[in-house]
Amino acid sequence: MNEIKTEKLQKVLARSGMGSRREMERLIDSGEVAINGSKAKLGDRVSIADQVSVHGRIVKLTAEEDIPRRVIMYSKPEGELCTRSDPQGRRTVFDRLPKLKGERWISIGRLDINTSGLLLFTTDGELANRLMHPSQQIEREYGTCDG
Repeated sequence: MNEIKTEKLQKVLARSGMGSRREMERLIDSGEVAINGSKAKLGDRVSIADQVSVHGRIVKLTAEEDIPRRVIMYSKPEGELCTRSDPQGRRTVFDRLPKLKGERWISIGRLDINTSGLLLFTTDGELANRLMHPSQQIEREYGTCDG
């Protein structure tokens, strides 16, 4: 017997291009989201078969397997910050990455401003979490290049 896969509402909405998970949590909390005609609440789970609306408009839900996973390696030079934006206007690693529509790059790890090295970025939050979580015991190597 096949079970219907359910996921947290905010995750499905974010994947469907409605905004970040945190933004979706705020929308749900403010009563702007409905599932099958009933007001949604934080903690609700949905399947791709459910009808979800935001501000009264039906949202076309995107299945996880329909989203392409992107991974990119980036050679970070000294002087760039590993942050999305800097109040002082300094250059960040995200400034140099390819622009995406409807998704965003997630940094897998970070390096200090005065450090250069290889960084990984992905559009897959689950992959990023698995690669960064200490329970996975993935070895990272830091060193200097003399030469």
